[in-house]
Amino acid sequence: MRKILIIFLFGALITSCIPNKDLVYFQGDASSKTSVHKILNEPYKLQVNDILDIKIKAADQELVSLFNQVNQQGGQFSNQFNSENIYFNSYTIDRHGNIRLPYVGELNVLGYTEKEVREKIEKHFESYFKDPNDIFITVKLAGIRFTVLGEVVNPGTLVLFQNQVNIIEAIANAGDIKITGNRKKIVLIRKQLDGIKKYSIDLTSIKSFDSEIFYIRPNDIISVEPLRQKSWGTGTTGAQTFTTIVAALSLVTTTILLFRTL
Repeated sequence: MRKILIIFLFGALITSCIPNKDLVYFQGDASSKTSVHKILNEPYKLQVNDILDIKIKAADQELVSLFNQVNQQGGQFSNQFNSENIYFNSYTIDRHGNIRLPYVGELNVLGYTEKEVREKIEKHFESYFKDPNDIFITVKLAGIRFTVLGEVVNPGTLVLFQNQVNIIEAIANAGDIKITGNRKKIVLIRKQLDGIKKYSIDLTSIKSFDSEIFYIRPNDIISVEPLRQKSWGTGTTGAQTFTTIVAALSLVTTTILLFRTL
């Protein structure tokens, strides 16, 4: 009986503890390449609910002020760079794929790149200026919005004001993965013009840098699944597992002794 208990305790410790290889990022050697490796980086095509920041510079200050909106609070104009001001003072793509611009009206931008939208706006303004060089327009996404769920410290929706965000930065901004998170199977859900697609990436492998989803896109959903050790409830470290098992065995032993005394 004693041998059986020892074997059971040893087996539980081995199977319940999370091995180190499941916790370390980017294992393995980086592959050497004779040519420069180009990660998939095709221009992002705009989708519904994306927010565009459109700025215009021209000699006509009235025209400029209509585009370069600012938030007025307490009689003073505020150009504070935050999510709230970006949302209210930028241009959101509606469910029909349009944005509404001064002098231009409804402009369809669904499926276009930032560069293509800028060129469309410039073409609309050609009739207002004798020299096309009198106007300078910039069009860019007002931050990259994404959602991180599951076994992370701070799950939720985040916005990073960068031109490009990789999956490591996204997870790091959510507080990193908990010890109970499965780093070998990070699920990414992406809504594209041709439908919803589901991807998986292993962040314990150095090969994750070569993944087509290493760089995330606006509105991506990142889900970190739990390890099986979490559902077992025996603990994530050897000490926790040992304590749990000892407590369970003590309960069983006490119960048996009570029945014997009856």
